[in-house]
Formats: sequence, C-alpha cells, structure tokens
Amino acid sequence: MSSEQAIDPHFIGQATPAQVFRQRCREWDQRPALRSKRLGLWEGLSWRGYYEHARAVGLALAELGLVRGAIVCVLADNRPEWLYADMGAQCMGCAGNGIYPTASAPQVQHVLVDSGAVVVFVENQEQLEKVLTVRGDCPALRRIVVMEREGLRGLQDAQVEFFDEFLARGMALAATQAAQFEAAIDAGQPQELAFLVYTSGTTGAPKGAMVLNRNVVFQMGLATSYLDVVPGDRSISFLPLCHIAERMASVFNPLAMGLVVHFPENASTVFNDMREVAPHVLFAPPRFWEKLHSQIDLFMRDAIAPARWVYGLARRQSQAFTQAQLQGQAPQASLPLKLLRALAFGHIRVFLGLQNVKSALTGAAPVPPELVRWFMDCGIELREAFGMTETCGFCTATPAGGVRLGWAGLPAPHTELKIGPQDEIWVRGDNVFGGYWGQPERTREAIDADGWLHTGDCGEIGEHGYLAVRDRIKDILITSAGKNITPSQIESQLKFSPFITDAVVIGDGRHYLTCLIMIDQEHVARFAQDQQVPYTDFASLTRAPEVLALLQAELEKVNAQLARVEQIKHFRLIDQLLTAEDEELTPTMKLKRKVVSSKYAHLISQMYASP
Repeated sequence: MSSEQAIDPHFIGQATPAQVFRQRCREWDQRPALRSKRLGLWEGLSWRGYYEHARAVGLALAELGLVRGAIVCVLADNRPEWLYADMGAQCMGCAGNGIYPTASAPQVQHVLVDSGAVVVFVENQEQLEKVLTVRGDCPALRRIVVMEREGLRGLQDAQVEFFDEFLARGMALAATQAAQFEAAIDAGQPQELAFLVYTSGTTGAPKGAMVLNRNVVFQMGLATSYLDVVPGDRSISFLPLCHIAERMASVFNPLAMGLVVHFPENASTVFNDMREVAPHVLFAPPRFWEKLHSQIDLFMRDAIAPARWVYGLARRQSQAFTQAQLQGQAPQASLPLKLLRALAFGHIRVFLGLQNVKSALTGAAPVPPELVRWFMDCGIELREAFGMTETCGFCTATPAGGVRLGWAGLPAPHTELKIGPQDEIWVRGDNVFGGYWGQPERTREAIDADGWLHTGDCGEIGEHGYLAVRDRIKDILITSAGKNITPSQIESQLKFSPFITDAVVIGDGRHYLTCLIMIDQEHVARFAQDQQVPYTDFASLTRAPEVLALLQAELEKVNAQLARVEQIKHFRLIDQLLTAEDEELTPTMKLKRKVVSSKYAHLISQMYASP
C-alpha cells in the first residue's frame, strides 16, 4: 500500500456521501444492501429500497421544517432504521449524530443540548423514557420518533410519533416532492458537516467531533487500499454505530465496496448470528478478537482428549509457519501441515463464523502479539490499523501479507504522518476532521496552523515505514526513578489471558508498578466450578484464594516477558461486575484510567503499603 496510490475513480467528482449514496443505489438497484434478523428470520432490502427509505425520512424531516445544517440524533442499537435516519438526514443537508444506547438520561441530555438536536430517533420505550426525562432542558428539540411500539400502546404526546407513521408520511411525500430530495443532494458541498461523533468522555464531558463531507468521501475512496472484498460480500454490524469505526464500516464502506450489511437480532445473539452470516470482512477492537479466542479456549477445555491432542499438535506445527510469515517470508505449507491445519482449525473457523473472512482488521487499542499469532496459526491474518474519530477512521493499516507484531501498518494513501515533540503522532490529509462542535479553542489545540492534527498518541515510524503506537501521551507513567512506562502495552498482554477482561496499570511517581484487574466472569466462574471453589456472588468470586492464585499465575506469565522496571509487583481485583452504565467504563467498555484510579484509591494505597 503506497501513499502514491490513487483514490478510487468512482469517487472523483463526488462532493458528498449523499451523492455517492444516490449513485450507488442507482448502480446497484435491486442488489441486496441490508439484512436484519427479526424473530429468528433474516429480512433483506435492496439498494433501491434503502434509497426509498432514506428519501422518505429526509422528506418527512423537511416537512417538519428542518433546514440545512440541522442536527438529527439517533439513540438506538444497530438496525436498518438507524441508517435510514442517518442517510435521510444527510441527503437533506442535515447532520446525523449517534448517541450510545447505554447512555444515561443526563448523558443523553448533554448530547442533545450541546448539539442543538432538533429531532431524535429512539429505539424503544426505554430510550424514549430517557429523552422524555430531559426534554424540558433541550430547547431545540422538536420531535421524538420511536421505532418500536411495544409497551407504548395508547401513548398520547404531541411531540412523539412512531417511526412507521413517520416513514409512511415520507413515502407519500415522495410521490410529489421527490425532486426536493434530489435538489438537496445536488446542493451538498465538500466542506459541509456530514455528521457529529461525540467522544466517549474518557476525560471530561464528551465533545462533538465534526466530520465533514470531504472527510467521508476521501475515506470511501481509499477503502480498496485495505479491504479485500467485492460487491455482494457480507459484513456484520454490531459495534456502536455512533463510534467512527462502525459508522464507516456499516454506512460508508458498503457504499464504496457494495457490501451487504447484516444486523444481528440483538447484542446477545451477535456470536450466533455471525456464524450464520459468515462475513467476508470484519473489523473489531482487540477485546472482541480476544473474546473469540476465549470461546475456543473454553471449548477446548471441554473437548474430548483426541480433539485436544490434534489441536495442540496443529498449534505446535503451525507456529514455525506463522513465524516465517511474520519475518516477511512466503512459506509453502507441506501437504501434511495443510491437512492438519484443515482438520484442527477448519472447524474452529466455522464455529467462529470466520470461514469466509478475507479482511480481518483490528485497532482502537494495543493488540496482544500472541493474539495475532493465534489467529495466524488458525489461518486468519489479523491486520492492525490505527485511526481515530478526528481522522474519520483509519490513517494507517497493515497491508495483506505484511503483519509486523507491534506495528499498526503503513500510512494510508495521500495521508502524511510525522512524529512531533514528545514523540506525538501528527497526521495531515483530507481525512482530518473539521474541529470540535462549538469549541474553537479545543479545535486550535488539536489542529495547528499548518493543518497537522496533534493526535495525543505517542509512537514512532520505523525504517520500514510502519507506524507503532505506544500509548496516549497523558497516560504514560514516569516512575520515581524517572523511567517512562507505556501502560497500555503491558495491559494488552494481561488482557490476552482468558481470565482477564481489562486492567489498569498504576505507577506514576511510584517506586514500582501495580495493577487493578477486572476478571472475565465466564472464564473465572468456569475455573471455580472445575476446581470446586465455593462462591456466592461476583464479589466473593474475586476474593476466593484459588482465584487470587490463578490471577497471580497469569500475572507472572506476563512479568516473565517484561523488563524488570515494567513488571507488576502487586495487583487487586475489582469486585464489581461492571457494565457500560457504570462510571468506570466508557460506552466502548474501556476502563477510564482516572476514574478507576480515583474510585479504587483505597486498593491502590494497599498495594503501596505492602512490603
């Protein structure tokens, strides 16, 4: 992948995502675009149907009096209606904005007020109640549109209507006002706001990143540089659509590549639905790939002895092959090895729903090297990428056949990277966002006068041109001896353990490092069951001596791979089963370092009081 590669010619002259959307819907017409699972059955929609639904939403929004630049929010899990609302708004020149479904009522209020949202689409009664609780403090809000009727029979509220009625009104308007929709698409300009993405609020209140039309079209034009797919290939949408990665993967990359997007029935059915879909492309953060690995780990513990023997033999025989690949060689597997890998790993790929995957990508957090090795042993090249909301998605990606452990790939075509003071990664290109909504000072802090985005991440660019992302600058620990430690690299190795979901390394200004650990309930409970360890609830599970010994052993495995100054001396387990509603976690299920350090200060004090 060279920075000199040209942008896909399909996107030359297309100023906005809405114009690309219209072009593709005409080009692909009756081909499948979206599929969703309802009551156990998959329902499909063509590209023409997708366009007609978005047009209906757009015209119904216009009838409400929305003008170009108005903000339209969606508060829902991933589903086709999310895309109808988002694309319908963008086609009319309005800007879409997603709100995390796990957001509390005060968090919903912050986004609605800060963005000045005029309309909000909500999924169900639960999400409606959040908005109704705060609507009195949202002066710009005019209309609330509810997608599901369950539990809302007899609802009478002048500000609330149901999505099916809203859509029907828009379909009727299309009979006479379709030209208005087309004219709105034609009027779009590259510098206009496409949508907002609110940061997860790791530090302070979430702020709205302004993603412009030119940012999105630029990224769509580069999709072929890191995705090996063809029209009709399948993807699955399960990460939050209000996150930039999933927004690009499920809304805009399909416009670039002709992917058929599949929406699982609900969050609890993702892994089963993925087996049915067997996607050709899959992007997910390391936590998801770790979960897949953990499923196999659990499965193999219960497997019959011959199956465990074949799996172990295949792993051992594959490791040399994988190592050769990592060294840039193109090894040829012998026939016995091919047969052994097919026998051991073929069923694993089918079990995980990965038998068809062509592009397997990960990013958004450090990737444990052993996780990459494991998937490569299984015949799946897990490629790392780097990007952020402020770059409208990826700005580096690993090319096919070019995995380098610890490196996040080469710069995207037409994207400049350099290392600034404090080893900060700077990015410049048409993928750099338009700034923070209503916060010009924060925008000037992020983008300098020469157009360089200061990412806040530190890293290095190797002689081979690859980028390595070490950590967030603000998260780097400096021990009392003056040693700089990048905690995320240590944490990623800890999280490769099937018994550890997340970890926070502590040690700034201290003599040694310690760690707070969030255990994986499923794996640790299985361990307790196998070892006949008594416990009554999650908290008691974290206090069991056998569990503490298990985690100590996992910690020692990681310590053995670290320099002495990086080794963890003590740890404590968080004794609460955390969810996205808890203040310790971001909506993307990452532990908030500062919140955790503050809330569990008593545990940290214990670790430094120990000899």
